Amino acid sequence: MNITTFLTFVGDQCGKAEEAINFYTSIFPNSEIKSIKKYAEGEAGGTPELIKYGVFTLNGIDYMVSESNYEHAWSFSPAVSIFISDNSNDVIQTLFDKLSSNGGQIMVPLDSYEGEGDYGFGKKFGWCEDKYGISWQFVLSE
Repeated sequence: MNITTFLTFVGDQCGKAEEAINFYTSIFPNSEIKSIKKYAEGEAGGTPELIKYGVFTLNGIDYMVSESNYEHAWSFSPAVSIFISDNSNDVIQTLFDKLSSNGGQIMVPLDSYEGEGDYGFGKKFGWCEDKYGISWQFVLSE
């Protein structure tokens, strides 16, 4: 059995998948784009500049990606996010800053939460959405 996160770029995000995965693989260590297959001319669901199916790796974890120019009633939601844990404050802070900047948004500032308001995840916690609509949670592990 293989379980993989699959990201589908639709609506306002359609056409941004390749830019997004190039950005992600540039900021995470041990990352690469494994494959990209684009739609053929006239193929249902997309146009030749859109990704029909792709696979990329972030720090050794595979993700799948696609985009569709069909009208969908859904898109990305903060209810599903990519959760990152690391014991280096510098790593967590750098990734959080890069993902939340340039059109992204901070939903929970990356900060220490001890005592009241402690999320119970670790020394620091933060949550952001990048400019592509993907949500990311960060925790500084013990």
